[in-house]
Amino acid sequence: MGYEVKDIGLAEQGFRNIEWAEKQMGALLKIRERFEREKPLSGYRIGMALHVTKETAVLVRTLRAGGATVSITGCNPLSTQDDVAAALAAEDVAVYAYKGETRDDYYRYLRAVIETRPHVTIDDGCDLVNEVHTNYADLIPDVVCGCEETTTGIIRLRAMEKDNALKYPIIAVNDCDTKHLMDNFYGTGQSALDGVVRASNLLISGRAVVVVGYGSCGKGVASRARGLGAEVIVTEVDPFRALQARMDGFRVMPMAHAAGIGDLFVTVTGNKHVISAEHMQAMKDGAVVANAGHFDLEIDVDGLEAMAEKKEEVRPLFHEYTMNGSSLFLCGEGRLVNLACAEGHPSTVMSLSFCDQALGVEYGIRNADSLEPRVYRLPDEIDREVARLQLDAMDVQIDSLTADQERYLGSWQEGT
Repeated sequence: MGYEVKDIGLAEQGFRNIEWAEKQMGALLKIRERFEREKPLSGYRIGMALHVTKETAVLVRTLRAGGATVSITGCNPLSTQDDVAAALAAEDVAVYAYKGETRDDYYRYLRAVIETRPHVTIDDGCDLVNEVHTNYADLIPDVVCGCEETTTGIIRLRAMEKDNALKYPIIAVNDCDTKHLMDNFYGTGQSALDGVVRASNLLISGRAVVVVGYGSCGKGVASRARGLGAEVIVTEVDPFRALQARMDGFRVMPMAHAAGIGDLFVTVTGNKHVISAEHMQAMKDGAVVANAGHFDLEIDVDGLEAMAEKKEEVRPLFHEYTMNGSSLFLCGEGRLVNLACAEGHPSTVMSLSFCDQALGVEYGIRNADSLEPRVYRLPDEIDREVARLQLDAMDVQIDSLTADQERYLGSWQEGT
């Protein structure tokens, strides 16, 4: 098993951060209590490629409480919290991660996790699943199921399914209401701007903030930017989402037009080069660009590097590019800004997503005999149970249907 982290001496601080996260993750702790009693994951090896954060550590503890053996690596070279990685190593978890990984180490660590021969994969972005299918196909017969955390990963997995390339069932955790309507909206909305502010100390109020993409993540970023006093502009390719953005009161226009107006640009699409080199050439002097999508492809960083006359790191992970006498500032090397430059989503939000992950693993194991190599949503009743657990953690009470109301909702005879 073993581990590879930056500094095992950071473990004590990691423990303190994990304990702080646990205080805000009551819903997940309720699942851990049941897992400790029932041991539904006993005998299973779980391989994970997730952001190695204090919240992820709480998920690791939960899966281990259920009887699983867990190995984990990061899913982004800049997202690991080194003290948390050290704490997991001190708890005898096979963890391979450090902040600032090289590309070689990133893939070496993915392989280290795969070589533990996992029965279940938990992924954020599909790199782990892709590596299994590409280079470890001989292990697939022993893989029961997988879970995928993020929109980008689901896009890749559905493409695999369409091409008949997917060889074991995947639970689309990202598609749960308690994930994409909570984590993506509230989590990304807060943490993306938190990352921008920590990187730049930029005042958001009074700025023109261009949000590239108006899915659940984009809606969250746009809402929080407006709450901070920004003028928000949305760019979209989907006509319905563009219509939603306009009806929500935001300006909507093509990126080619927005490029010359915006002060701050945040990409949240899951697509490639939505901010191109040409767009960046058209930006105002002093514009700040950040990516809140999973991969570092949303901004054409290579194109920016090629056309820049000078590059300087003016603050940690905040680079100034000079071209034609103007400056453009890039947050977090174009990687996921909320984790490269901040701490990611708040623990309360991640509690919901990781409830979905833990219950997704349990569901996949229990239903392994009936699941085909496809992408599945978790059943609605599991989604609702996660919401109930979170309401209980927040001490919020709701109504219940009466017997008469239940009969009415299941009937068709009673009308005007």
